[in-house]
Amino acid sequence: MRNFIEAKRIVVKIGTNILTKGSGVDTGYVSRIARQINSLLKTDRQVVIVSSGAIGMGCGGLDQVGKVKNIKMRQAYAAIGQPLLMAEWRKSFLRYGVTVAQVLVTAEVLNNRKTYLNLRNSIETLLKLSVVPVLNENDSVSTDEIGSAFGDNDTLSALVASKIDADVLIMLSDIDALYDKDPRKSSDARPIPTVYEITEDITQSAGGRGSERGTGGMKTKIEAAKIASNAGCRMVLANGRLKNVIGRIMAGDEIGMVFMPKRKLSNRSRWILNSAAAGVINIDEGAMRAVKNRKSLLPSGVVSVKGTFESGAVVMLNDNARAVTNLSSTQLRNLAGKHSSEIRKRLGPKHRDVVAIPEDIVFLDY
Repeated sequence: MRNFIEAKRIVVKIGTNILTKGSGVDTGYVSRIARQINSLLKTDRQVVIVSSGAIGMGCGGLDQVGKVKNIKMRQAYAAIGQPLLMAEWRKSFLRYGVTVAQVLVTAEVLNNRKTYLNLRNSIETLLKLSVVPVLNENDSVSTDEIGSAFGDNDTLSALVASKIDADVLIMLSDIDALYDKDPRKSSDARPIPTVYEITEDITQSAGGRGSERGTGGMKTKIEAAKIASNAGCRMVLANGRLKNVIGRIMAGDEIGMVFMPKRKLSNRSRWILNSAAAGVINIDEGAMRAVKNRKSLLPSGVVSVKGTFESGAVVMLNDNARAVTNLSSTQLRNLAGKHSSEIRKRLGPKHRDVVAIPEDIVFLDY
């Protein structure tokens, strides 16, 4: 459970509130984290950092106080703060002769299968070169309005851990535990050290999200744990200000809380599950039973289609599965309820005669 001796690939996510101090980055803290990660590197482990703090540093550089909600201003502050943030990481790791690499990503990169694989290959290459990749969301171009934003680096860190088959995700934050009761109302509330299954009660107890300069709260950390779990990756949530926190976690100390994985999906299944759905294919009960039994989705089971998408897009099947569709939304609307033979009659003999194959259908059940 807390035995990480065999863990060879680690993702470390550091939140804005932990990384910053006053109006800028906490240089002493960055140095301490670099020292701890260097100790891991000496034991032939590979480490990827997901670092928040660019917007906060940009705000500090221009004496901005309070949370910035305006999208354009957040993008501007991110552009100002990102190079300052990377400069601190480079300086801290150079003391140990370790090279770091900046990798900025958007949700669109991970939603597209080709760019997703390219990003994975890039990170794999950097790790083979003994370089420490430092990832952050590309806040200068990401916005919720255009659907290119992750919303927080909690989600990004879990997606990265999933994508590179990490053994453990260490999430350092000022929010370090769920409690068995509301600690604001019950003096005997106790933190939960281990979560084996993320139930509805746990999700509801996570509460809201966000701080002045960060966007993540316990709710986003629960969602991150779900993503990591599907990759068979343990996630440890701990107070980032604890002395030698990374070393102590890897040594098995009982600090923070551990989310245990429930299943390990294939890399392609994880990509399907974690991609934003381009639309919805509503199917009948018979078709749903069939796909649950690892059968292909046929056009005869399609009831209706929502959204506009091309073949090869990831879509929802009702509200409990995602799939890669072999047909566009226009084609599906014309073929809904019809026999499979109609697909090849209308689209040609070489076209697949199913809407989605079992290997391209993933259920959301955690």
